[in-house]
Amino acid sequence: MRVVSLVPSLTEAVAVTLPGALVGATGWCSRPEELDVVRIGGTKNPEVERIIGLVPDLVIANEEENRAPDLDALRAAGLNVLVTEVRSVPQAFAELDRVLTACGAADRPGWLAEAEDVWAALPEPAERRTAVVPVWRRPWMVLGRDTFAGDVLARLGVDHVYAHHPERYPRIPLDELRAREPDVVVLPDEPYRFTADDGPEAFPGLPCALVSGRHLTWYGPSLTQAPRVLAEALRAARR
Repeated sequence: MRVVSLVPSLTEAVAVTLPGALVGATGWCSRPEELDVVRIGGTKNPEVERIIGLVPDLVIANEEENRAPDLDALRAAGLNVLVTEVRSVPQAFAELDRVLTACGAADRPGWLAEAEDVWAALPEPAERRTAVVPVWRRPWMVLGRDTFAGDVLARLGVDHVYAHHPERYPRIPLDELRAREPDVVVLPDEPYRFTADDGPEAFPGLPCALVSGRHLTWYGPSLTQAPRVLAEALRAARR
């Protein structure tokens, strides 16, 4: 199989499971660090002609991360495009199975079985906390309804306050975010790179958890470590 990936999470999953299958990936596909493939632009602006020139057997994409016109152009060129939808942890496991099988995996990889066991073994949270979860600033955008990251946090005892917003990633004024007075503000380092010096200062008096975006938003080998890594970051932000 010759595979092009337009999704960083899936790039890592395929590269770890089927070394040599990937012939192209986006510039945002940073894992594995040693990945050596043709770079074909970004998730939102892939170089369609370059992808076509790689003559892949399969292009893997995601309905949230990639734009429909780009995927339509690839299909129009005769390429096979597999589009995933991942909005919960169980759905992530099912879609990873589907992708890896389509890419030629004969057996379920050990890391995927381990990840599913880790999440299945999570105890019921002893307490629940509310959170605001920005994913961008200028303008401020937060997790809304029906998101993978929201489901990840919910399974760790953190309920984000915009989980029932009509939009999946609503723009909310900063004053309104502060006024919600969440128990914690969760600040991932992607897609916007929040840091100790860029983000917490906007929420004076509120505990802020700086978390790994890869462990919060990626669905791949990082799922084996995500509960532990995220729980540690959330504990560090207690009042």
